[in-house]
Amino acid sequence: MLVAPYRVGVDIGGTFTDLVMVDARGAVRAFKAPSVPSDPTEGVLNAVRLAAEALATDVSTFLSNTELFVHGSTIATNTLLEKKGAKVGLLVTEGFRDSLEIRRSIRENVWDHRRPFPEVLVPRYLRLPVTERVEHDGSVRIPFDPKSVAAAARIFAEEGVEAVAICFLHSYANPAHERAAKAELKKHLPDVWVTASSEISPTIGEYERTSTTVVNAYVSRRVVPYLESLAARLAALGLPRKLLMIQSNGGAISIDEIGYAPASLVLSGPAAGVGSLKFFGQDTGSEHLISIEVGGTSCDVTLMQHGMVSMTDQIVVDGYHLNIPSVDIHTVGAGGGTIASVDGAGLLKAGPEGAGSTPGPACYGRGGERPTVTDAQLVLGRLKPGPYAGGAISLSLEKAVEAIETHVAKPLGLSVTDAAAGIIQLVEQNILHAVEQASLEKGYNPRTFTLVAAGGAGPLHGPSTARLLGSPSLYIPRLAGVFCAFGMCNSDLRHDFVRSWLKDLDNKAVSGPDRLEDAFEAIQAEASEVLAREGFTGSKAQLRRAYDLRYFGQQWTIAVECASTEGSAIRAAFEQAYQRLFGYVQPAGAIEIVNLRLAAIGKLDALDLAKDSPLVSDPVAHSRRPVWIDRKVGFVDTPVYDGTALTSRQQLVGPAIIEEATTTLILGMGDKLVMTDAGNYHVDIAHGVAG
Repeated sequence: MLVAPYRVGVDIGGTFTDLVMVDARGAVRAFKAPSVPSDPTEGVLNAVRLAAEALATDVSTFLSNTELFVHGSTIATNTLLEKKGAKVGLLVTEGFRDSLEIRRSIRENVWDHRRPFPEVLVPRYLRLPVTERVEHDGSVRIPFDPKSVAAAARIFAEEGVEAVAICFLHSYANPAHERAAKAELKKHLPDVWVTASSEISPTIGEYERTSTTVVNAYVSRRVVPYLESLAARLAALGLPRKLLMIQSNGGAISIDEIGYAPASLVLSGPAAGVGSLKFFGQDTGSEHLISIEVGGTSCDVTLMQHGMVSMTDQIVVDGYHLNIPSVDIHTVGAGGGTIASVDGAGLLKAGPEGAGSTPGPACYGRGGERPTVTDAQLVLGRLKPGPYAGGAISLSLEKAVEAIETHVAKPLGLSVTDAAAGIIQLVEQNILHAVEQASLEKGYNPRTFTLVAAGGAGPLHGPSTARLLGSPSLYIPRLAGVFCAFGMCNSDLRHDFVRSWLKDLDNKAVSGPDRLEDAFEAIQAEASEVLAREGFTGSKAQLRRAYDLRYFGQQWTIAVECASTEGSAIRAAFEQAYQRLFGYVQPAGAIEIVNLRLAAIGKLDALDLAKDSPLVSDPVAHSRRPVWIDRKVGFVDTPVYDGTALTSRQQLVGPAIIEEATTTLILGMGDKLVMTDAGNYHVDIAHGVAG
């Protein structure tokens, strides 16, 4: 019997909308409902209805007993990917009309010089100049002329502009002109959504700042109304608290605070995995974790060291640059719905195209005809035919075989089994490369980390990926299939503040401890006010300082967390990070402070790690079936276990299949599984066995 009040996390994925409910005693229930891309709100409400039915109550009673409702959504990302955003106008400093299109001439792949840049979100005729100019030190070179804004407003009105981005030169140093332009614009266009770069990204870097502000304006007209509508519907149904959203930085934020920066939701959902990693870190006994969260459309890789996840402020979505604090997530198109095909050269491909939830993999029987990773897992016996995810879908082996045979096996002259195995191995190579990118390229040895396999499809790929990495152990949460939704129930509120500084670290006159302390205190005053509005004061409000640093003459910075304002301590922290990344440091090299950072965190009460009964018995398989394990042994008659019947300290030796409510696990030959005290899965990987 679950006990109110509840915490609820809802994550909208490409295939399913996941809901996790945690009661007052720490008991957890998970639910999956098919996502509704045409109306994401319906997917959320369908999942809420499933939870209410499981409690034998109505939606109103369930929501009225919910103290925390946290939501993660891909709507901001999808708006950008699908090009369904607002018609945007851009105000720029006179003479800098084309900075957005020039893009610093950045190419993600320098060898792919013929690929066209993505479409500019604001055409040139809507990028309009404003008479004003601020210097890099904040001094005014050319006074602001409101008449130029009024002239631009008339053009915006004639062209039907729905949102306006304002990005003036050096506004990070002095935002006065941007604020004046916004006020003037609202006089002429009171119903148009306006965002200023000094509000969302007050940092050096004209192009990145402009791009971020434009994306923010572009997604606003779709994201904000959706969130307001969802919040209103939930409130009308009985939710007493404000809806919270997960941001790209892995922290939550209230619906009232997100309105000015909807672009901060572009990684909403995947970033919630941070909350799960922090929680399950207690059970693994390790503060060094790498998670692979494999869902329906992608694999998201996140690294945690010393209990802290890697962060970045440079992310790219579909070729558009955003300068916002984000969890450093490496994503590849390797999910259960990844489509496999044979290209014109006769080579097997997997992705990046996915089947989504509609029509979905061929085995769903919803009209999909092309083979996916899920179809391959079904053909190899790793998934069983029939109802899945509480009956939300039913898996058809016949349709999976037909799709793989038609589109992969026959074109390559292979058996259906070999074709399916090839699909799985190719996808696992892609997952391996994503893990290496998140670890080796950042100076970390992945073999010293515990690999965490999560997502609905992750536990089927976890053992093979760990074997390929050379990792000794693998951890699989029982809640792997709703990893991000559960993380939302364990996510603190977070606001990130960034201020450009541009000072020599060793010049005491301009960046001594007293001056740095004064600068941080000014930021902290603003941060504390925001946290207080959210209801966090005293020990519930935490502030963490960091710096963006670089050697003089370098373009890119390194973010270094350091509570001290003493130059020697800051230098030591920078050199440690620099040594890890590049293998050397410049002794006594001149270091420049580029940005000051402050993370303002509102601490929620931590969820307790529930422990199972210590009574131990031998696990009993409920059935057996032929399962393809690897190329060396092929199909093996494999015991199949009900995961819900396994308890702490029970042990298994692979091969084995374990079926959970939201995922399926596979153990390879010789893999040793031990159930943890909290009822999760710890696997010692057998190396030297073909995978």
